[in-house]
Amino acid sequence: MERTIVHMMRHGEVHNPDGILYGRLPNFRLSENGVAQARTVADVLAGHDITHVFASPLQRAQETATPIAAEHGLTIETDDRLIEAENVFEGLRISVGDGALRRPRHWAKLRDPFTPSWGEPYIQLAHRMLAAANRAREAAAGHEAVCVSHQLPVYTLRRFLEGQRLWHDPRSRQCALASLTSLMFDGDALVDIVYSEPAGSSDPLATGA
Repeated sequence: MERTIVHMMRHGEVHNPDGILYGRLPNFRLSENGVAQARTVADVLAGHDITHVFASPLQRAQETATPIAAEHGLTIETDDRLIEAENVFEGLRISVGDGALRRPRHWAKLRDPFTPSWGEPYIQLAHRMLAAANRAREAAAGHEAVCVSHQLPVYTLRRFLEGQRLWHDPRSRQCALASLTSLMFDGDALVDIVYSEPAGSSDPLATGA
């Protein structure tokens, strides 16, 4: 069977001094540390058979993908399906103690954690991410591809593929900054999922995520 690997990568650390939930807002770039994280992953993947690099249209994902694409002489292919999940709290601080979640006017948005009521349905998110992963698998058949996306989309796809319930505690997400969730395929069949943290671990709730 033809072996293909699709690395679903989370972007690196973001410059976010105000600690807001930036979601799909434009102009959120990588921090200096985030740039270094992206370079570290590019170095780790330098010896791999990467033939395609896909990325979310958001700036932080494009910047994370840049050194990987350059290392392999490739052009970044933008895939809108890799974008961050929609969230009604975008642009607000939601940290514990001083964020928007303390305000009663926002509480109705939290009524359903299972769909969830505050953003893009988990199942919709899983389906669009799976479509992006399958596109990458087909494009890089017999080789490897990298898809740079975001924490919740990558982790939701993993839970979907592993047959786990999609709603979960954000504090338990295994999807560090610049981490790789690598999907191993034999032909069209997914045979394994391998998680790695080439740039080190990070707090799942970090505001620079």
